[in-house]
Amino acid sequence: MADLLGSILSSMEKPPSLGDQETRRKAREQAARLKKLQEQEKQQKVEFRKRMEKEVSDFIQDSGQIKKKFQPMNKIERSILHDVVEVAGLTSFSFGEDDDCRYVMIFKKFAPSDEELDSYRRGEEWDPQKAEEKRKLKELAQRQEEEAAQQGPVVVSPASDYKDKYSHLIGKGAAKDAAHMLQANKTYGCVPVANKRDTRSIEEAMNEIRAKKRLRQSGEELPPTS
Repeated sequence: MADLLGSILSSMEKPPSLGDQETRRKAREQAARLKKLQEQEKQQKVEFRKRMEKEVSDFIQDSGQIKKKFQPMNKIERSILHDVVEVAGLTSFSFGEDDDCRYVMIFKKFAPSDEELDSYRRGEEWDPQKAEEKRKLKELAQRQEEEAAQQGPVVVSPASDYKDKYSHLIGKGAAKDAAHMLQANKTYGCVPVANKRDTRSIEEAMNEIRAKKRLRQSGEELPPTS
């Protein structure tokens, strides 16, 4: 019987020591603080959403405003605001480089143009008048390029004539007018082309050849003189 009672007592867990009790107490306190922080964060999100819903509602009712810029927010707050704007049927965009400096802009009824969005991304204020002037200048430049392409390449004329620039070297006359006509020198055996042309007919030329041949043959038949 004593052995049975001893085995039962040994199998039972020992009561926690003083150190274990302190550790468990701290764990319970930490879990309670974490739960409280989560509840506070949840409540803050609910209050923030209500505040954004009111601001968006006021913005919709104000006919004098077509866009609204909010102060920089963190990622969670921007997400909540985007959701509120989407539910209200408006358009929203986030701008800014650093995450801490990013802000949200909302727009009524229409989405802003690409030029306006680019202006906000660069951190600049949108000026419709300047944008219109810029658009007109861009269209004018494009029309000028199209007209220039249709006209073909532009021929560039020199500001001055090289003949005037070097007149002290080559003279006032053109090169062709100032050139000298070459005359053939007879002492070098140059024969004018006119003298080389044979004006006889074929029959006259053949008769002359036959006469020279007969004369040569008759000269060969004569006996040599003593």
